[in-house]
This record gives sequence, structure tokens and C-alpha cells, in this order.
Amino acid sequence: MTAVRTRFAPSPTGFIHLGNIRSALYPWAFARATGGTFILRIEDTDLDRSTQAAVDVILEGMRWLGMDPDEGPFYQMQRIDRYKQVLAELQAAGHVYPCYMSVAELDALRERQMAAKEKPRYDGTWRPEPGKTLPAIPPGVQPVLRFRNPTDGVVAWDDKVKGRIEISNHELDDLVIARPDGTPTYNFCVVVDDIDMRITHVIRGDDHVNNTPRQINIFRALGHEPPVYAHLPTVLNEQGEKMSKRNGAKPVTQYRDEGYLPEAMVNYLARLGWSHGDDEIFSREQFLSWFNLDHLGRSAAQFDDAKLRWVNAQHLKAMPDEALALAVTSFLAQQGFTPDERLVPICALFKDRCDTLVVLANWVAAFYGDVQASAEELSQHVTPAVKPALTMLSERLQSVAWDKASIAAVIKEVLAATGLKMPQLAMPVRVLVMGTAQTPSLDAVLALSHREMVLSRLAKA
Repeated sequence: MTAVRTRFAPSPTGFIHLGNIRSALYPWAFARATGGTFILRIEDTDLDRSTQAAVDVILEGMRWLGMDPDEGPFYQMQRIDRYKQVLAELQAAGHVYPCYMSVAELDALRERQMAAKEKPRYDGTWRPEPGKTLPAIPPGVQPVLRFRNPTDGVVAWDDKVKGRIEISNHELDDLVIARPDGTPTYNFCVVVDDIDMRITHVIRGDDHVNNTPRQINIFRALGHEPPVYAHLPTVLNEQGEKMSKRNGAKPVTQYRDEGYLPEAMVNYLARLGWSHGDDEIFSREQFLSWFNLDHLGRSAAQFDDAKLRWVNAQHLKAMPDEALALAVTSFLAQQGFTPDERLVPICALFKDRCDTLVVLANWVAAFYGDVQASAEELSQHVTPAVKPALTMLSERLQSVAWDKASIAAVIKEVLAATGLKMPQLAMPVRVLVMGTAQTPSLDAVLALSHREMVLSRLAKA
């Protein structure tokens, strides 16, 4: 059996978003699941729209998600000489011919065809045929090169997602494969790259289905059989439109900056078009052990921000406390805080109520910097009636052993002495110490806080 070789081949013409990166996830996973090779190829021949910033987001996003390629990145613009060599071979073999039809002539042809309710297509004016006399070559015109598409038969392939697809060659006109300045076009470069890189499986978005029959014909003209194709359904945004930068899709690196875990993103993206029974939450290792092309979905998947946050929350909860503390450190640094030995137990205490690392960092920050409760919470909870109890609690906390059990005992003493119920005391203490009335167990929160900080914040009552 031939070793599996897959590729991800993005164009750096816009920042890579979740819909794009899902098209990288499946070929990466298939290569990992089969012991194959995953290749990254940057298709940067659109010089007007390609940017280095977009390339950087591709590389950063894949590195963050742990989807590093085995080979590459390869850049198409660095392979121009190779494409020109293959173009010359095709031309010598009669598969390619120069076409001198101007843009104006092409536009006029399309207008006539549309007026006659025909499909707009190149009419073969410059295609050489036995016994055909070609027009006189117009002076001073640089021709495009067109591929001589077969005129009869069908192009067919068994798509691993869509099933059997057949396109009549009669539907396909002669594709431009080199521009007047000699630079090759997308569909041609892709085929040369896939041949040279020995790609066995092309797993990509279904917006490429229309390119596939053209590419298959170029493969065969070059004496190669095409790879196996799997065309993935579109990822829709929350409004049901195709996910795109124009429709508000975020660069994938923004999810990293917003505190999502790479493991959770891989889990969520995997489920946008693939399933393993009813499993919703799974590790990277489980995903790779389960993944194959047979369980790719046929219908478009819709992005759901609430579902992503839920998946991220599940991974946060399951994460070892030490690893979670390490992950949250950079977010604390952004706020100017250097954590100490308390960070691991603080993360353990708060992780169940957090859905991103940013939310967790905001909780942790309350132990290292100032807090400011809202005027509404202060007036609701820190009332004149409760202030004597707060003073008593503060006095008794000054000399108690600073651990959870001792602090819990002091809280009970104050409740007994004042006749207050636990919420009547705990809520104002939380508001003063943590800036909010909703926290985990009060004794645990106070035990992880420095005594001096607790006393100074209670004194503000």
C-alpha cells in the first residue's frame, strides 16, 4: 500500500479563519492516523492579494493547534521555474497552445453567448485542429497558454465525501494555464505540486469541486493518475452564511488570544463535519485513533460560539492543575502580575466556573491586584446592618492560623455571635475581598488570599 501523503494548501490572501483551518485539520489527522506525511504548501501566486501577515497567521495558527507539517512550508512563487519547465513539456507534447484572443474579444464572446442563453465559455478560436486554419497572429499581442481539454468522454472520480461525481468533458472549455507574462495559473500549479510532492489524498473544501475535473485532465496529460479526493462541506457562520473574513470570521490566532485551549479547538473543529458516534468531548489522541475519511459529514456544518465555549470549558475542567496554571501565566503577565506558589490551587478552585483562560486569569488577578466591586453590589450587600459582623470577622482573622479549617471556624463563630445566616455574611465579604458576590467557598477563597490583603479590603466596609 502506498504511504499516505496529504497537504494543506492555503492562499495567503486573507487571515486564516476556523473554516479554513478545519480544511487543514482533516488532512493532518488523516496523515497522523495512517502514519503518513502532512505537507504545508503556501499558494502565493496571487501577488496582488498575498501578504506576509496572512502567511504568519497560517504558520502561527497551525503551530498553536499542534498541527505542524512534516514537510514545508513550500511557496509556489519559489517554484516558478519548475512550472515553466512543465509548461514547455506540455506544449511540446501538443497539450497546450497559445491563444491570442484579447480580453475585449472574450468579453464580447461571453455577451453573445449569454444573450443566446448559452453557457459562457471559450469557443476554441485558437485551438489547433487537423485541417483548421488559425487566424493571423495579431501584432504585439502576448498570448495566454490554454490547456487542450479532451472534447469527448467524462471525467469521473469517487469522492470520499460526495460519492461518485461525473462531469462531461464537453462542459469544460480550454483552461488558461499561463498568463500573457508567462506566470502559471492556479489549477496548473496545483497539479504540478501534487505530482512533485507525491500527494495521495486531497482533502479540501467543496468550493474546489469545479476545479477537480480540470485538474484531473491535467494530471492525465502529464502521465499521472490523480490522487483520492475528499471535498468537505462548507462551514457556515452563526447567521447561516459561508464563513469568511467578509462575514466577520476571526483569524484563528484570535481564539488563542481570547484564551481558548488548542486541545479544545481541535476537538470542536473535528466535530464540524466529522463524528465518532455520539462522542462530544475527546482528546487529540482519541481523535487521531478514531479518525478516518468514512465518517466525514456530507452537509454543511454551522459554527456555534456557545458550543465552542462549552467545549473549551470541558477541556479546562479536565486539564491538570499544574498545566492549567502554566497556560494562564501569560494572560496574567499581560495584566502585569507575576504569580507565586498559590497559582496552582487558585486555578484548581476556580476552573469549574471558567470557559476561557482569560476568564480564569481575571479571577486569579483578584488575588494579586486591586479589585473594584460595582456600586450596585456594594449597596446591596455591604449594608449598615452587616458592618458590625464584618468588623468582628476582621478582628478574629487577625490572629487565627491562616488555613481553610481555621478560617471556617472563625466564620462560624461570627455567625453564631451575630445570628446571621451564612449568605448574609459571605456575600458582603466576597464583594469586598473579590469584587463580586459569586465565588467558590468563602473559606477556600480567603485561605488562598494574603491575610493583609483580606484585612485591608474588609476595612473598606
